[in-house]
Amino acid sequence: MLAKITLENFKSFKNTETIDLTKTNYTILPQNVADNGVLKGCIFVGANASGKSTIILAVKLLLDFLFSERNLNSGIFICMFGDHPCYSLSYDFLIEKKNIHYSFEVDAGKSMISEKLYVDNKLMLERMGLSAKSYIADEKGVNYDETDVGKDTLFLRTLYFNTKFASSPVLKSWMEYLKKSIYINMFDRKIISYGNTDVSVAQYLDKSGCKSINDFFDEYNFEQNIEYEHSSEGRHVKLVIGTDESEKYIFFKRKGIEVPIPFAEESLGNQNLLRILPSFLSVIENDGILLIDEFSSGFHNELENLLVRYFMEKSRFAQMLFVSHSTNLLSNSILRPDQEYSVEFQSDTGSSVKRFSSEQPRSAQNIEKMYVSGVFGGLPEYKEVDHEIQ
Repeated sequence: MLAKITLENFKSFKNTETIDLTKTNYTILPQNVADNGVLKGCIFVGANASGKSTIILAVKLLLDFLFSERNLNSGIFICMFGDHPCYSLSYDFLIEKKNIHYSFEVDAGKSMISEKLYVDNKLMLERMGLSAKSYIADEKGVNYDETDVGKDTLFLRTLYFNTKFASSPVLKSWMEYLKKSIYINMFDRKIISYGNTDVSVAQYLDKSGCKSINDFFDEYNFEQNIEYEHSSEGRHVKLVIGTDESEKYIFFKRKGIEVPIPFAEESLGNQNLLRILPSFLSVIENDGILLIDEFSSGFHNELENLLVRYFMEKSRFAQMLFVSHSTNLLSNSILRPDQEYSVEFQSDTGSSVKRFSSEQPRSAQNIEKMYVSGVFGGLPEYKEVDHEIQ
């Protein structure tokens, strides 16, 4: 599980900022904490363009650089108002009771990458430019040069794909955990699965059918079920998709009415819910990290509450890191104060984060009211509308 992430000179983060996902002394909501003491996720709130999505991006980039073709040396990740042409990201994981620390720094000016990997404070890999050394399979170290080290890619990626970390079970488990992760951008309707699992709605229904989703709807008193068929009918209505009987389509049916409604004609909220449920259920079942940007897109407050509570209750070692503007989620009945972060941007210092637990709010306090009153920062400072008639 991801225990900590640190950003420096990255996008809107000029200064070093750390997001800690290990539990504090709060005893409320024990189901929100995994058995290893790592939290099952966190929420980022704050004004528009404050840097919330940048934190999600920092985790997504590790997954991109490891499992997708992406150029590290791109200057788009450097803080444009920073003091130097380098950005760095570091991550701490707790995997099978082992502490894994991995960091990389990119000097875009020199097109040079440095990396370091530790397991329980023991150096396992180091890289500087086009030279690298690995201690994973040999304690004396194995040297690599420009024939093995890519100028624009992580050496960790190269080493993993070449060896699958067969000599290190904990590093192999770490990669398997990361590959089960999924990124969702609700606004763009973009979903990226980093493993072999296709979590698009159609592929999920082709493979698993409608049962798990309809069971979820039934258990939590939703007003509808879905069908995935060539045709659907109810009362005096029958809808058929094309002439090819092998072609299927998603239909919603509202309980008590049973008239089929094509997916494209359903509400945005129901469309988005069905889009993310395969990812949601897959990460809970298989572990991994679920990254969600713009989580609130089209959802009623009560639906957001349900989804977060469900994840925290059902997850074992899965994590959910998400951005939301819904302050109703800032409740001690849904998330702990050590799972809540505000993000704000100041023109001279860039983005900064504040963990709500740093203010030591009591379990009985109204966290949402404390946030909107400015206790935790991360509020926009708009001028109020003048209601007086001119």
